[in-house]
Amino acid sequence: MTDTGQTIGQLAAAAGVNRQTVRYYQRRGLIEQPPKPSSGYRRYPRATMERIRFIKRAQGLGFSLEEIRALLTLGDGRCDDVRRVAENQRALVAARIADLAAMQDTLDGLIERCRNAHAPGHCPLIETLTHRD
Repeated sequence: MTDTGQTIGQLAAAAGVNRQTVRYYQRRGLIEQPPKPSSGYRRYPRATMERIRFIKRAQGLGFSLEEIRALLTLGDGRCDDVRRVAENQRALVAARIADLAAMQDTLDGLIERCRNAHAPGHCPLIETLTHRD
């Protein structure tokens, strides 16, 4: 990268996203679109690449774009507020894990019933999914 910044293609490649993602983040107000010079291409500062990487890492932790916007607004100086947002996200993740564990247990039980089924033309899993108690 030069001191003059990066084009959108260079920015996207450096941040590990595609151009459409950069444009989408601009439309959502997560990153700023630099002014377009009368001749040439817009140039994005290094801070934009770092912000995109932040957004992608936050998405990887399950934060929505609205939650990420809140985190970006809060910034470094409001750690207590940021911590509360992270604690809420962690609670959601814990709830999802519990739901997934319950689904896994249900599937394990259904799979075991299928293993033990001896009646031809009868599948306990299909029966369970078809008929609700």
